[in-house]
Amino acid sequence: MQGCVAPGRNAVLLIAAIAALASVAAGCGGSGSTGTTTSAAAATHGSTATQSQATTGGAATGTTTTTGGSGATTVFNIQASASELAFVPNELSAPAGRVMIRMTNPSQLQHSIALAVTGIPAGPVVGHGGVSEVVANLAPGTYTFYCTVPGHREAGMTGTLTVR
Repeated sequence: MQGCVAPGRNAVLLIAAIAALASVAAGCGGSGSTGTTTSAAAATHGSTATQSQATTGGAATGTTTTTGGSGATTVFNIQASASELAFVPNELSAPAGRVMIRMTNPSQLQHSIALAVTGIPAGPVVGHGGVSEVVANLAPGTYTFYCTVPGHREAGMTGTLTVR
């Protein structure tokens, strides 16, 4: 039959269309917009993931909490500033437990992410477009995160993580 498409291909096209619409919807809104999504892929594998994303001054940041067999992990998606020695955002808050900070580097300078906690290895130093991350199990308290590149922390490339 002319114009017919196999049922398998229709399903693939439908999934692609839904993904495209979700991508467009996620990009909608201006500065200060927020949204929450649940990952179907995570839910089908016995875990759930929720993500909230805020746009601040053109830099998208987000927090994801994933629950699986090993408990919950709070994941912060932050960025190095493209024009300053700073993190965007530089203030984070999480429940006690496993925390991951993922820093994307849009800058032409190299950057990394580290927690000022003994025994927690810093993320790698990365160039433009790279991602550095640090993971730790944290008790309630106030923690400093910073860039390990010489001179960057001293110049103010730090932030505060409050664990409650």
